Amino acid sequence: MAVPGKKVHKTFSSPSTMGSDEDHQVYCQPCDRDGPRLPAHGYCKDCREHLCDTCVAAHKKHTLSRHHTLLDKNSMPEIISSASIHPCQLDNFTKPCPRHIKEMIKFYCQNHKALLCSVCVTLEHTGTSCNVNYIPNISDKVINSKELQDILKAMNTINEQCHKKSEDVMKIIAKSNSSLTYVLSDIKKFRKEINQRLDELERHAEDAANAILQENNKNLKTVQTTFNDVTKSLKTSSDAIEHLNTSKEADKLYMELKYAERMIKDYETRVHHLEAYDVKKYTFKPNKAISTLLNNLRSVGTFTENSLKQQSPPPAVDLKSRQTSQEGKICVETSKDKDICRIIGMTLLTPDLLIITDCNNDAVKMVDTCSQSVTAQLKLDTWPQDVSSVTRTECSVTLPGKQNILFISVSSNKLKKKQTLKVDGDCYGISCCQGKLVLSFYDPAKLQILDTNGTVLTTVRGENIFSRPGYVTTNTNSIYVSDWEMQTITRLNWQGEVIGSYGGMTRPRGITLSDDGTVFVCDRKRNDIEEIAGDCSTGKVVLRDLNEPFAVCRCAETSKLYFSCHTWKDKHDNKLQVFKLS
Repeated sequence: MAVPGKKVHKTFSSPSTMGSDEDHQVYCQPCDRDGPRLPAHGYCKDCREHLCDTCVAAHKKHTLSRHHTLLDKNSMPEIISSASIHPCQLDNFTKPCPRHIKEMIKFYCQNHKALLCSVCVTLEHTGTSCNVNYIPNISDKVINSKELQDILKAMNTINEQCHKKSEDVMKIIAKSNSSLTYVLSDIKKFRKEINQRLDELERHAEDAANAILQENNKNLKTVQTTFNDVTKSLKTSSDAIEHLNTSKEADKLYMELKYAERMIKDYETRVHHLEAYDVKKYTFKPNKAISTLLNNLRSVGTFTENSLKQQSPPPAVDLKSRQTSQEGKICVETSKDKDICRIIGMTLLTPDLLIITDCNNDAVKMVDTCSQSVTAQLKLDTWPQDVSSVTRTECSVTLPGKQNILFISVSSNKLKKKQTLKVDGDCYGISCCQGKLVLSFYDPAKLQILDTNGTVLTTVRGENIFSRPGYVTTNTNSIYVSDWEMQTITRLNWQGEVIGSYGGMTRPRGITLSDDGTVFVCDRKRNDIEEIAGDCSTGKVVLRDLNEPFAVCRCAETSKLYFSCHTWKDKHDNKLQVFKLS
């Protein structure tokens, strides 16, 4: 039986299928979704829904809809557009609200960019400033929308970034693992060095103990021989006395007794002397310094960390174009030389005073750049390698053969030896800056930073960093090292951390800094001199077609570049080349 005021449920029809009067009846759409179908007595233009009397009243009271535009029964549209059919379909909300588990998300706040349930809307988004939309009313706009395309594009970009970062992390971890392989090798090598030194000390102690043991055995043999001789002699004399006494041969007995009396005194002296032997008992007392060291040790060494984190590369430095012109040549051969010159180190103390090392003639020479002549020469008892200015009147020279640094005073065209500094290896390159010395070593390959007293402040080593570090140059910010075997220029900070590297060389040798922070390097194999940016990002050749350039020095005040050649031909090696680079 029909209930008064209610209609029997029917399937909603589109306008194209409406035919009967009942079909033209417009029903309340909210009620149509949840319960009995009721005739519509109003229409909301904002929600695009027909409403019954009850829904109209509720619509006017609810915070979200009280400002909507409502049409009465006479003004409302009688035919439902296709756009209004969508809200009449059953809700398909399946995502629960994370804050109100029993409620489904049905709304979206445009102001707060938040998905909401009914409870969220009622409690937190009721203000007039919140533009809250019912999702079915706005969802049809997202299909094939620009927003959809942008989000998919952003997701794809992030996915590609994740893939690339994953590959980068794998490479970094591989480098880290590789460095740890070197660490393990260095630990074993260090342990081997410790073992060899301890074995050497042990052999010395054993040799000392064996020497004492041999001395004791020698003394024991002497004592035993003496006692045996005394005992044997006394027995022979005693038997003779008894025999002569029995046979009553008085004359012979008298003489034998006198011999025995003298023998007794002699033997008493010998026995007393043997008793005076100071034979000692020995115990072993470990070296206190070694014991203390072992007790205080907490590790065999420490790890030096260098970040492998991928960073944005520094901006490429635009090396300015330089005008180059040859200024001439300076002959550095003197009458004291016994061999062809081989200039392998040079430094400027002043614009007109150049100090060079000649390893073939075991000499340090002073060159006047104005007169272009050698004005002083200091003969050494070993060959010098590199040289660096300490002050305007002092320089330091490396002597690899003696593992020393020699300090030389410079005054009035005279070079004079001062003190020497012992180092722990065959030192080659040297540079002095900020009261510190930076030295390079070949075997083992390493770099050391020392104070002027010889105290080692920092040591940098590692097969992945250095192989044959030859020359160094420094400023207040950086240390640059040329490694001819690795074919690199390595940049470090004063903490010994690698902060840059340039690999565009074939046989880098001498190295010097320009006043603008760029680096000039001799490439002996390629017969050129290259200028490298201070951050080691770029480089370019400034002088080419040279004769195996070796050592180099730059004067900021005159813009002149001095360099030597190493060809084993006197016409090249006995002269310094002078170029102006501006």
